Amino acid sequence: METTPYILKEFKAFTTHTKIADVKLLFSETTYSHFPIVENGHLLGLISEIDIRSIFEDEKDLGNFQYLFQLFFTEEDNNLLEILKIFAANETNLIPVINDKKKYLGYCDLIDILHVYNNTPFLKNEGAVLGIEKNIGEYSFSEICQIVESNNGNVLGIFISEADAVSVKITLKFFAQDVNEIIQSFRRYNYKVLSKHKEDFYLEDLKGRSNYLQKYLNI
Repeated sequence: METTPYILKEFKAFTTHTKIADVKLLFSETTYSHFPIVENGHLLGLISEIDIRSIFEDEKDLGNFQYLFQLFFTEEDNNLLEILKIFAANETNLIPVINDKKKYLGYCDLIDILHVYNNTPFLKNEGAVLGIEKNIGEYSFSEICQIVESNNGNVLGIFISEADAVSVKITLKFFAQDVNEIIQSFRRYNYKVLSKHKEDFYLEDLKGRSNYLQKYLNI
């Protein structure tokens, strides 16, 4: 999935000659946190809504406040996952897009990119979401898929949600008629199951045994 189909040009980029009053007006009419400044077809940076609200000289040009410009962007052939990282790293909902000659092409809106992911099988299709954990050197995606598929399940998506020097936490989404059997299979392969599931009979069995032991101790 590439960036090109999601490039927007609805609002014209600012220049260094744009009046502060006009910058404030655009931010008041949109929900964007940042907006690009372009000169001679090339991206100079972005101004944030928070920073522009601190300026009271509405009649001045934006170029007088270049110390407030921030610079981040994506290239037109970048993939959507990398774009999401840029959104998160810069705490923004708009990213300028440039080509290989550093020419400004337009911008991407966070909402559009999230809609793309919302339509993927991982998020759109029904299925069980399982959180598992294992030592960092002992897991493999092929093993995880094999566990699901050997129990007549279909993997819809898998990603590493957290990792450190010792262990890795993985989020897995799959479709299966027998969710419990897959959960127990992961335990047999020494994966720790982090999420709770009503289909998990192992936990229900432990709970029953615990209640029985508690009653015995209270006799």
